Amino acid sequence: MRFHILGLPHTATNKEFCACAYTQKVLKFGKMMSGRGHEIIHYVHEDSDLICDEHVTVLTNDDWRKSYGDHNFKEKFFKFSNDDYAYQTFFKNTIEEINKRKQKNDFILPFWGYGVKPICDAHSDLIIVEPGIGYNPESSFARFRVFESYALLHSYKTMHERHDWYDVVIPNYFDLDEFEYKEEKEDYFLFLGRVYEGKGIHIVNQLAEKLGFKLKVAGQMPDKIDFAPNVEFVGYADIETRKKLMSGARAAFVPSLYTEPFGGVQIECLLSGTPTITTDWGAFTENNIEGVTGYRCRTFGDFVNAVNNIDKINPADCRREGLKFSLEAIAPKYEKYFQDVLNVYTGNGWYQL
Repeated sequence: MRFHILGLPHTATNKEFCACAYTQKVLKFGKMMSGRGHEIIHYVHEDSDLICDEHVTVLTNDDWRKSYGDHNFKEKFFKFSNDDYAYQTFFKNTIEEINKRKQKNDFILPFWGYGVKPICDAHSDLIIVEPGIGYNPESSFARFRVFESYALLHSYKTMHERHDWYDVVIPNYFDLDEFEYKEEKEDYFLFLGRVYEGKGIHIVNQLAEKLGFKLKVAGQMPDKIDFAPNVEFVGYADIETRKKLMSGARAAFVPSLYTEPFGGVQIECLLSGTPTITTDWGAFTENNIEGVTGYRCRTFGDFVNAVNNIDKINPADCRREGLKFSLEAIAPKYEKYFQDVLNVYTGNGWYQL
């Protein structure tokens, strides 16, 4: 199969942008599917670095600087707009470059969903699949849609009573080379992600202050937070820093206040053999197995009990569950789905045997 995969105009598809889950999905998809013999053509920034058959530069560093200048994404959240120069340049150049390369029954994969819809609109003759909806499903537009969790799929279907046999759930996928499994832990807890209230950082800070445990906080933090004295803010964590932080922690907090569509950090910690303490909604109800990989919480008392009982969780059980999300485990799910979709165009569709 042939895939035209669209990167994100406000990032480059490389590991430096590890704070962007969608950029990393593009990066890992290249490795996952190229390794299984599929043809990957990738479109985005010149500094991208992924495994593919052809990388097509549609944005240069000069283009990028015209929109984002000296914006420091390692401290602040990502800056972007569909109307900015980088996005408009990306749309124009990608539309032209795909036109030079496309063949009948090629797939086009908008990993950033509605954010790159103009390119899909210009190539509606291709098979458009939204390959990992973790954004607001209200903005999804393709007939063929892959959701990252049943929590997100069900919430959307409940609101809209929309039925399509080709709405599917395939979870996010992870490169095992980026994680280190450790059974022996150091004496600290971890919060890794966007450091703001929506991710529940204020809850974790209150827990650290109440219980006195050492807490390390890593990620983009655009606004100053007054942390408890036993909290260490380590800043933006690159791939190697993330690997060490996750594998060494006694447990990681992922207490998102919104309905988490997937919550990749939670799985990354499991791959490191590290239990997770999460809220009790969204994708966590599927991926954080109560009393096995960690604990799900609804009250402050629940969080306190989780901290006090975290050593009952076996790191080997966490690793075992995390392996269900490896590139090797998820690739066949995508292949089957893409073949089912291709059958709509080349075979008997839903009735294909």
